[in-house]
Amino acid sequence: MTRKILVIDDEPDILTMVARRLKANHYQVLTADSGEDGLTSARKDLPDLVLLDYIMPDMRGDEILRNLKKDASLNPVPVVIFTADVKQMKVGEFRKLGAEGCLFKPFTPEELLGMIRNLLGESI
Repeated sequence: MTRKILVIDDEPDILTMVARRLKANHYQVLTADSGEDGLTSARKDLPDLVLLDYIMPDMRGDEILRNLKKDASLNPVPVVIFTADVKQMKVGEFRKLGAEGCLFKPFTPEELLGMIRNLLGESI
């Protein structure tokens, strides 16, 4: 069974890089370049995992995360926040809101895939 991952990020280069890496590792990839599009896609496509950028032009990642977690069908879906903001305090805030993980940009493909596999309960 192919796992479906939704990547929400407003930076085209990040979307492309992450999508390519995930597809090369046999994941089905959905992308959204805004918070609104990401929420719409999540509700419609019910991904197995969401990768979410914190800094977005239309709404911040914490607002998107809150919306995902208050939706009963999406609440169990693991969410990983990625951000260039290295304030460690934010990790605790993200976890309180329901994020299962946080990656700091720039992250390596190995860090990304390791976190995804761990959250989806996949062996390496």
